[in-house]
Amino acid sequence: MLLKVETHFNVRNVTFQGSWLKTNPNNTLLVTFDNNNAIRNLRLKNSPELSLPDVSLYFKYLDEDTQGEYELQINIIFPGIRSPVAVTKRVTVTVSVPVSIPVISKTPESELVEDRDNVTLTCSVEHGTNVQFKWLRNNIMVGPSERHTFSQDYGTLVISPVKKEDIGQYICKAQNHISSNLSKPTELIVFYGPYNLAVNSDQGRKTEGMFIVNPEELVFFECIADSNPPNTCVWISKTKNGTEVLMTGPRFEVKPYELPQGKEFLCRAFNNMTKKQDETKFTLVMARLDTVMKTIYRRPMTEQRGLHRSGHEDATEDFGIYEFVSVPGKMDSTQASCRSLARLDSVKDLHTTIYDVIRHVPETPTLSLLK
Repeated sequence: MLLKVETHFNVRNVTFQGSWLKTNPNNTLLVTFDNNNAIRNLRLKNSPELSLPDVSLYFKYLDEDTQGEYELQINIIFPGIRSPVAVTKRVTVTVSVPVSIPVISKTPESELVEDRDNVTLTCSVEHGTNVQFKWLRNNIMVGPSERHTFSQDYGTLVISPVKKEDIGQYICKAQNHISSNLSKPTELIVFYGPYNLAVNSDQGRKTEGMFIVNPEELVFFECIADSNPPNTCVWISKTKNGTEVLMTGPRFEVKPYELPQGKEFLCRAFNNMTKKQDETKFTLVMARLDTVMKTIYRRPMTEQRGLHRSGHEDATEDFGIYEFVSVPGKMDSTQASCRSLARLDSVKDLHTTIYDVIRHVPETPTLSLLK
């Protein structure tokens, strides 16, 4: 950088002496000079130079310390004039420095619990002028919200309180009008849950909080919930006299042939970090799950013309596969037609499940039987 000083007279015909100073942010003497000599301040790491008799100030390289306000003070004695002429000139220098790689710091560094803790993420650079910051979580921009607040330059992000959806990798982008850089990812971990607690089993058929299992089978149940860290699970049996803790752990083994009909169980999940818990209950019913009937009935709509109309010719939604599963001992009658079941308001009251597997109206006449 050259701070050019222009003269409108022959500098070789005058006598002068003066100095260059940096007046802001600190008052610092840079160099003193006269017609023949220039003395630089060698204590400065970036000491500027003069090429006499030109008193323009020259910097070999620029950094953030170069930025500031400068002042030239000079006394000139012209031929035939005894009194020197004092001249003072000022200039402001703005230096744009490329941003260095930003670094993220997190406060606190300890574990974070959902709905309880706050976290502050700070992005900083060692070098750079007029820096602005942006935040990304899993490569998606993070903006202001009720829980997300930022400093004026977006260098600080405060999340209050943290929630499950704040989990992810955070990256800070530092930029000015000449450069930009990305930080290394910082992982934010939040303890949460349990959510969406459910009991599943590969052997049993589940419907409305009830598992129907074959009496001779050994059945395994799993208690699953969305939680971090994983839950502590407790299996409990419920009776008229109270409850009994059977075991702890996510997996539960049951021998149905050793249990009374309609046995009720409960799974309770507890998160040791969030101190929250949830529970779900289910009833175990023993019955043979034999398929009574599977069939497909297809009839083209064109064949309906001219036939005796029974009121069902346009019931296109009746086409499909139906599976009838009957649980012994739970129905008053040993037989139930498709029409009677369809009229019932609550099929589950009969402990009977109907599965509509396929709905399809064929384009061509066909009659098939699904084995």
